[in-house]
Amino acid sequence: MVTIDGSAVRVETRTQSATFDRGFLTRLVSKLDGSVPINATDLPASPLQLVYAGQGSVDVLGALAGEVMALPLSPTRAEVRLRGWDADGLLAISEDEATGDILVEPSAYSSRPGVLSVRWLMPGIARETALVAPFFQGVRLPLADPLLQRRWFWPQFWEAGLAIFQGAGGGFWVHCRDDRYRYKALNIEAGVPGFETEAPGPAPTNLGAGGLAWRIAPYAGDWTVPASAYRAWLWEAYDLERAEAARRAWVGDVRLAVSWFGGDEDILAAIAERIEPRRVLIHYANWRTDAYDENYPTYEASAHARELIGRATARGFHIMPHCNSVDMDPTHPVYPYVRDFQYRDVQTGRLLGWGWDPEQGRVLGVPNSYGALAQNRRRKVMVKVHPGLAMWRSILAENVRRAVRDVGTDAVFLDVTLCSHNIHNCLVEGSTPTEGMNRIIRSIAEMDDGLAVGGEGLNEITMQWQSFAQAHLFLSWHDSIEGLERSGGCPLNAFLFGRLCRTFGYSRLSGATEDEELRMRIHESLGAIPTITVRSADEIRHPNAAVQRQFDLAQEACA
Repeated sequence: MVTIDGSAVRVETRTQSATFDRGFLTRLVSKLDGSVPINATDLPASPLQLVYAGQGSVDVLGALAGEVMALPLSPTRAEVRLRGWDADGLLAISEDEATGDILVEPSAYSSRPGVLSVRWLMPGIARETALVAPFFQGVRLPLADPLLQRRWFWPQFWEAGLAIFQGAGGGFWVHCRDDRYRYKALNIEAGVPGFETEAPGPAPTNLGAGGLAWRIAPYAGDWTVPASAYRAWLWEAYDLERAEAARRAWVGDVRLAVSWFGGDEDILAAIAERIEPRRVLIHYANWRTDAYDENYPTYEASAHARELIGRATARGFHIMPHCNSVDMDPTHPVYPYVRDFQYRDVQTGRLLGWGWDPEQGRVLGVPNSYGALAQNRRRKVMVKVHPGLAMWRSILAENVRRAVRDVGTDAVFLDVTLCSHNIHNCLVEGSTPTEGMNRIIRSIAEMDDGLAVGGEGLNEITMQWQSFAQAHLFLSWHDSIEGLERSGGCPLNAFLFGRLCRTFGYSRLSGATEDEELRMRIHESLGAIPTITVRSADEIRHPNAAVQRQFDLAQEACA
């Protein structure tokens, strides 16, 4: 039941009681265990904010002309209108009678263009409450932990649309049931979460945002209880039993992974002395006639690689030659066909991609001069092509299919599959980048008799047709951040997605330093396949303690 008392909305469901005051959720009581996970007294100025692209946020209820009106619509639904000086907004609040969930749908708009999202703030959660969230494969940290204080946008950094707030014997969780690839974000600032609904780019012309309902539900037990419910929804929403049935039979047999294999066959011989090759997944980076990250989407195997892959697969190794999902070399002949559909930043409109400064050994932004784009292959300049473009998907599939048939493998690696966020040119042929990425991965996975696809990163979209994901550590792609040791230990994504997609490690996993040992331990705590990055067979035959542990873990899993 939803009732109105002045500007307050009260909601009673079979699982919880809630009070919304001026749009803020000020009190939440669980009927499962009697706990009070939200009791907000010190409230910000406004429950809703409009977030502007690159220009900060604006309160919907400001210091001037603020007005709040609560309107009953039915016994299970009410609306709260917010009228301010710089924006107007609305919160639709309703009860899902079947589940007992409370649904909150925020929206806001202004006459000022440039809106990126609408943000609904949720103050009143105790700072020591643990947030369990799908950031970098899973974290469980106090809500006020400095590591969490930033904007986590979906699906690259917020890898599924849920946040679990864990108390002593239970808690509550917030999630959305979105199967339309709509962009969203979880902003955490001073320990206060804000749930955002983004408007699809281009942001400079957007006046408002909304359209997603956030579901609030209590639970008893640990974080696996709400995670199980979300996983069940995912499987139903995306028909994932079909995807599960399409997996190659050997995917679940892999017990050890090697990232960034460079082509030294003696490394494979040394590995075969320790573990059955059929249990080993190899990410093969430098296998083409072209240098790494140059001349995509041409994928032509060198003579050495073709012979090596043939011998390795004959022994039972599972080899994934490194390809790319959306990056391409702007000096490639295909570029004129697709250059109008390059990724552009949702805030600035600049081209998105990357380059490499060989003199200083640092990453570069992509040039925005067509002349520079045409002249910098030596700097490995790459632009990203919107995967919603059917022509790009066709060209990529043609080249990948030719390559895997040539070398005779049933697996392939597609780089940067995690890069499918909101962009300036968000919709191409009716698809967002994220829906387009899903279509790219699926088209490759369903080639011929089916391929096992590996990709970079793992989220609730890429997991659907990937079999393996090369996972990054918490904000620590190549160099480890201070506090990295606090980020491990909660294998949320392995729990959510492991039936379909298994993770393995990314970089600096040779165990040569304390930092590399830490990186390997965190991957282990997040449920990844034991992974090594080595440069010589001697590191296998005479392993350090960290590499030895990977083989021990692999052998234990084989038993």
